[in-house]
Amino acid sequence: MSKSLIIAEKPSVAADIAKALGGFKKQNDYYESETAIITSAVGHLLELCVPAEMEKKKGKWTFEALPVIPAKFELKPIEKTEARLKLIKKLIARQDVNVLVNACDAGREGELIFRYIVQYCGTKKPIRRLWLQSMTPDAIREGFEHLRADQELLPLAAAAVSRNESDWLIGINGTRALTALNNKDGGFYLTTVGRVQTPTLAIVVDREIKIKNFVPRTYYELHATFAVQAGTYVGKWFDPDFKKSDTDEHARAERIWERAKAESILKACQGQYGEVEEEKKTTTQAAPLLFDLTTLQREANARLGLPAKRTLAIAQALYERHKVITYPRTDARALPEDYLPTVRKTLAALRAPTLAPFAQKVLDEGWLRMNKRVFDNSKISDHFAIIPTTTEAKHLDEMEMKIYEIIAKRLIAIFYPPAEFEVVTRITRVAQHCFKSEGKVLIEAGWLAVYGREDQSEEDSENRLVPVKNGEKPFTEKIELKTLQTKPPARFTEATLLSAMEGAGKLIEDEQLREAMGKKGLGTPATRAAIIEGLISEKYIDRLGKELVATPKAFALMEQLKALDIETLRSPELTGEWEYKLKQIEAGEYTREQFMSEIVQLTRTIVDRVKNFEESRLEPKPFPARSPIDGAELVETLRYYQTRDGSFRIAKVISGRVMQPHEVIELIEKRKVGPFSDFISRKFNRPFTATLILNDENKVEFLFSEENRVQQDEEIINSEPIGVCPVDGAKVYETASSYICENALGQKASCNFKISKKILNQIIDREQAAKLLQQRRTDLLTGFISARTKKPFRAYLELNEENKVVFAFPDRTAASKT
Repeated sequence: MSKSLIIAEKPSVAADIAKALGGFKKQNDYYESETAIITSAVGHLLELCVPAEMEKKKGKWTFEALPVIPAKFELKPIEKTEARLKLIKKLIARQDVNVLVNACDAGREGELIFRYIVQYCGTKKPIRRLWLQSMTPDAIREGFEHLRADQELLPLAAAAVSRNESDWLIGINGTRALTALNNKDGGFYLTTVGRVQTPTLAIVVDREIKIKNFVPRTYYELHATFAVQAGTYVGKWFDPDFKKSDTDEHARAERIWERAKAESILKACQGQYGEVEEEKKTTTQAAPLLFDLTTLQREANARLGLPAKRTLAIAQALYERHKVITYPRTDARALPEDYLPTVRKTLAALRAPTLAPFAQKVLDEGWLRMNKRVFDNSKISDHFAIIPTTTEAKHLDEMEMKIYEIIAKRLIAIFYPPAEFEVVTRITRVAQHCFKSEGKVLIEAGWLAVYGREDQSEEDSENRLVPVKNGEKPFTEKIELKTLQTKPPARFTEATLLSAMEGAGKLIEDEQLREAMGKKGLGTPATRAAIIEGLISEKYIDRLGKELVATPKAFALMEQLKALDIETLRSPELTGEWEYKLKQIEAGEYTREQFMSEIVQLTRTIVDRVKNFEESRLEPKPFPARSPIDGAELVETLRYYQTRDGSFRIAKVISGRVMQPHEVIELIEKRKVGPFSDFISRKFNRPFTATLILNDENKVEFLFSEENRVQQDEEIINSEPIGVCPVDGAKVYETASSYICENALGQKASCNFKISKKILNQIIDREQAAKLLQQRRTDLLTGFISARTKKPFRAYLELNEENKVVFAFPDRTAASKT
């Protein structure tokens, strides 16, 4: 009997489908009935890779290998989920499977996951599409009654594949090109860029620039204390004719910029009676919307200090392991319109003492009803808002319970009535000057009761203004002039950076692109935490307490993108432009071929500009140091601190470490700086520790402590090999202390060939070491000092039959091993 194979995106969805359709028996990782098989991916199972022949033919980080533009993109399994992919491939190949049902999430990413599985398995079996925005049993059954034809979804698939290939092309080629440029002087300085990563970094860098360039301005405020029969109250002077300025972001109605003016107002009002105008009104505040992942991460960061990555991990555990919340990687803050019965069951199932009374009140009072703020299909894309499930929350650790309660309280609160406040605005006029006093008192807690604000608190008492009788004239008992200064913008926290990424579309000037980007922002709720963590791991951002601070490496990248004229990589407009055209592809108004042709051209442009970059075209900036050779003034170029003629230079990046200006100055003045522990080995891509010194030739060298001596022999300082190892034919590289076979490096060394760079006081330079490898003999060297007699002598270095380095003296045979 023929069967359909239903492929969901996640195991939990596969289980929901099996339960809703009925009649299935669970096997290992799939369900089977008489008519169908249900299995699932576990998110993405495949990723794009560099074609093997391109990797084999050309080096990985050299310009010669670029641009990498495959004629056909190859897929490779993601290692940790390869077993699931093998299972799906086996099920697809079954003789009794005659149709595939794409039950992955309803959106671009779900379409991509399914299409890559089909491509990798090479199947030609017919496809149908299940399109769900709700996971209730009724919605699932209805979805299967109205499966969509595969042809309908081909434009969405084209957009999904195009977006993924475009990200790959720009990321791979941009990263490799910039890394190749920055590694011309040796070492390994990984310079990653990406469509989402780099604009996110630019947001942090731009904020840091504003902070560094900020010049505080002094301003003044007047705070008056007024006495009436019922007591005293405080008012702040303000300008009633103030209008917001487009040119002065620090202008405020209550700020006075001239001290003389402030003192004049103080003198005019001190000890005077005033008149009062008062307005009372009742305002309401509705509960905030349900959580999507980004708002949950912001809330957890603000309330609990959790990094976004940690919040995502906890939410994922609550979803996958404990099954107490719905799918967390969502950008929606609404529920499906058929979800009201499910929410009723969910509220009834909340049993925790901090939740149950409030949840029950929602049900008892009849507050749970259809509400467009909560139930709205038009506000749902792939997934709906995060809420609890009907599963009881058991065996949660402390932080899991805190996140669970944050989610559950938000669901309960949204059905409560709004909170009501009485707001009093009092204007006290003294000698024609206005002072504003405001009071805000909670009248009805409404949804705030869920968060412990059932009664009027001490805070409300403090915010209440003492009453003023009709006709009563307040006396200006005291007036204080406060001298204050404007403050720079705050550094980003994870919560505020997540908000900035979400709202990045607002930064786009082009209205059409801004509208296309809409609420998507930079990245997705599921990827934003990983983007931030990636920027931290790549040393572009430091986490200092709650603050995120751009590093010198980040500033160097932004400077480099500007110099290379590829600033498009740092702008959210690239995402906006892609999103606009991808939506056109989905609508059948633009072709995948047109889009990818433009992306390939952009890729070539980026690589060409990096390849053909000439640093000499840029005007260098003055640098406050002088050459130790002749005292000439130094300048700062894109990659060096150097003299104008280049006779002395220090690279800005040394073995993957960005040198800060004050460190370079110290190195020049003291001829030594460090030690630093964040140099990166090119060979092993791991950190090592060393001090930097200027040697007798005014070249920068590493100085290793005894405990780091092993690292000295393992740090390749020049990416170009000097020759071929005479023992095993592998490449020989220069390290700080030797010329060594690449197979003699690391813990699993298989060769021991090495030429020391200093033998009996004689420096063996690259030219002589290369000659020794090629001709098995150096030129005659004259700087040896005998260890026994302390006298100088001349000799050649030779390789003997055992490939050992030995001395050979003029007119004599090889005398001894070195």
